[in-house]
Amino acid sequence: MSDSKAYTLDDVLALIQQLNDYSYAYHVKDEPLVPDAEYDRCYRALQAIEAKHPEWVQPDSPTQRVGEKPDNGFATVEHTVPMLSLDNAFDDDNMQDFDERVRKLSGKGELTYCCEPKLDGLAISIRYENGHLVRGVTRGDGLSGEDITSNIKTIYSVPLKLRTDTPPPVLEVRGEIYMPKEGFEKLNQAAAAKGEKTFVNPRNAAAGSLRQLDPKITAARPLVLCAYSIGYVEGWEQPDSHYEGLLQLSDWGFKTNNLMKRVTGVKGCLEYYAELSEQREGLSYDIDGIVYKVDSIAQQKQLGFVARAPRWAIARKFPAQEEVTQILGVDFQVGRTGAITPVARLQPTFVGGVTVSNATLHNQDEIERLGVQVKDWVVIRRAGDVIPQVVQVLQDRRPEDAQEVVFPTQCPICQSDVERVEGEAVQRCTGGLVCGAQLKESLKHFVSRKALDIDGLGDKLIEQLVDAGLVKTPVDIFLLKDKPARLLAMERMGDKSVDKLLTAIETSKQTQFNRFVYALGIREVGEATARTLTQYFGDIEKLMSASEEDLIEVEDVGPIVAQHIRMFFDQEDNVAIVRGLLEQGLTWQSTQDVEAGEQPLEGLTYVVTGTLSRYSRDEVKDLLIKLGAKVSGSVSAKTHCLVAGEKAGSKLTKAQNLGVEVMDEEALHQMLTQHGAV
Repeated sequence: MSDSKAYTLDDVLALIQQLNDYSYAYHVKDEPLVPDAEYDRCYRALQAIEAKHPEWVQPDSPTQRVGEKPDNGFATVEHTVPMLSLDNAFDDDNMQDFDERVRKLSGKGELTYCCEPKLDGLAISIRYENGHLVRGVTRGDGLSGEDITSNIKTIYSVPLKLRTDTPPPVLEVRGEIYMPKEGFEKLNQAAAAKGEKTFVNPRNAAAGSLRQLDPKITAARPLVLCAYSIGYVEGWEQPDSHYEGLLQLSDWGFKTNNLMKRVTGVKGCLEYYAELSEQREGLSYDIDGIVYKVDSIAQQKQLGFVARAPRWAIARKFPAQEEVTQILGVDFQVGRTGAITPVARLQPTFVGGVTVSNATLHNQDEIERLGVQVKDWVVIRRAGDVIPQVVQVLQDRRPEDAQEVVFPTQCPICQSDVERVEGEAVQRCTGGLVCGAQLKESLKHFVSRKALDIDGLGDKLIEQLVDAGLVKTPVDIFLLKDKPARLLAMERMGDKSVDKLLTAIETSKQTQFNRFVYALGIREVGEATARTLTQYFGDIEKLMSASEEDLIEVEDVGPIVAQHIRMFFDQEDNVAIVRGLLEQGLTWQSTQDVEAGEQPLEGLTYVVTGTLSRYSRDEVKDLLIKLGAKVSGSVSAKTHCLVAGEKAGSKLTKAQNLGVEVMDEEALHQMLTQHGAV
């Protein structure tokens, strides 16, 4: 091997296969075939050959795992099939309810489940085309994530090429990337020896490692991929069993969890939970629960999805990590909608990988249920390993100077009366925008990216403006142009910053009707509801004067949302703010600005998917709505047309199967131009 000239391309291909076999046995099967020294010798030989014959370098060569830094950070990529969240079960009753629900929906007497440890890492989707790895994407928001292919390739348990001569044309594998406990400890020891900051827990270490812009850093971290499902496949008929699908992934070169198991009925699920609970502490990696999935793929398709979660799967969480500490006091925080939340100030304690000094007490009912008093010793839990909460009072440790928690009758910020609406557990400040806390949070919402999107007007500046008395309502934001000297006096505000801010404020006046309604911060009116309301009413005056009965006629608006909307516009101060904003020049083209005869898409339903170069998807949706169309998030038989950009994925496939018209971006642009929308 010392003389690379004696080697042919076939020899190189054989050497690559040999090294990949060694790597697969070591990193996936945990069954080393040769000593490390032998692997290193073969690897160096391959490097030498490739150096003299770069034309022989193959995509699946182990020398190609570490590439160059991405030029401009990580690009955002839309998932072919969304990476959904899972509903949670926290006890046996929750599991039995889940089993009863899926049996009823599927019409089956007893179901087979696939059980898998829920690894505490980061979900990832890896795409293969004709057997070769082409892309690795983080879960992100479930609909799209970051392209971290260069980092994914550095992980030796990720096959660069599937171990089969007949791979599917397209395969997307879902899995969890995690850091084993031993590797985590060594990483922290090395960091401490260098005087560098250590990681709190293996999950944080894995997350930080995957988001390194330099793949060489990721390559040095002890990361592992464990595959847990086939997310998407083309040109290959997958087994009608989730479990069998995992076995197939293992045959193709993926590491799967050796503790996965098929069980029958809820009884089998509960027995598996008991078994894994006993093994948890002794495992070489962290797990925070168990994932149960209906094993039959046909039954999964029958059960379908609800909101952002599949009906056929659930995550059984282990009891959250708990610790004992003392309550030093109770503060009351006021949110954007006036909700007053009691928060326990704690003797700081380390639990679940972080130091906790505050924990929520939720509301007055919860305080009374727990019997919490100031100075009590309590058990705190990181619910779902995220939000600290008080779960138990240790009555036998209550000190003599313990004091009852008194819920305020006046707002701690503005001293307005506190009220509790019948049927609600939450108590609220009645001060509205008079309340400094509500005002600050309302203004932060008003200028946020999905609302008016005023660049440069961040949280800290909002707080400074309110504290200085310069902004008391959203209208005052548009009067700042008359107070440049006051702005210059603000912390970190120079001439350029002020000019940039005032320009952004002026630009934000040209907005969209749905953004404007969303920015008002009406309770229960999110982005989707704001879009639906503006599409239905088309005019702010009609929306403000709509009765609860009128509002309930709007799709997806129920009695509670209708009541909140009506209550908002019944407040004279809120109406005055709306009119004040309009007087300051905020404008948009409502659907009332377009005559009925000028709405050529009226009555038609469109769906927008994929990546567009000329427009954002939100822009396309707004333009289609302006022309009278209804925009839906999913393809069905009622869909008139699918606007498909690059990498359109499953929606395009479904549209083609249903015979729905498909329009590319160029055709879309021509249509919008023809109708005068652009």
